Amino acid sequence: MDANSDPTNPTRDTGDSIGGRIRRYRHERQLNLSQLAEHASVSKGYLSALENDPKARRPSAETLYAIAQALGVTMSDLLGRKLLPAASTEIPASLREFADEQGLPEADVRMLSAIQFRGEPPRTKERWRYIYIAIRTSEALDG
Repeated sequence: MDANSDPTNPTRDTGDSIGGRIRRYRHERQLNLSQLAEHASVSKGYLSALENDPKARRPSAETLYAIAQALGVTMSDLLGRKLLPAASTEIPASLREFADEQGLPEADVRMLSAIQFRGEPPRTKERWRYIYIAIRTSEALDG
């Protein structure tokens, strides 16, 4: 049996599976299956299946969160995905000017502040007005 096919070998190739990442983080934290199962409140058998059976049922979000917490990582780490950057909380001056003139609710201002076209927010209050009107007009399409 080679190192890659030996399920007891923590250095074997774990690929890009959730189970492989769970195993890697578990070994990095020097936890055995029983310890992780206890900390995450999931069964040892289910954890073993996740780590070793590519056809194992994928964990629910609640279970994945519990495992991530027990390992001290994020759900994104276990899923192998990068977190989306947080939307900028900065309100462009042109948007603030438009919002103040129109008396827009702060929730609408925050929503608009996340809009970018080709990597940049609109630069003039006229463009903000056009976008806002387009969004408000499109509400009628929802029925």
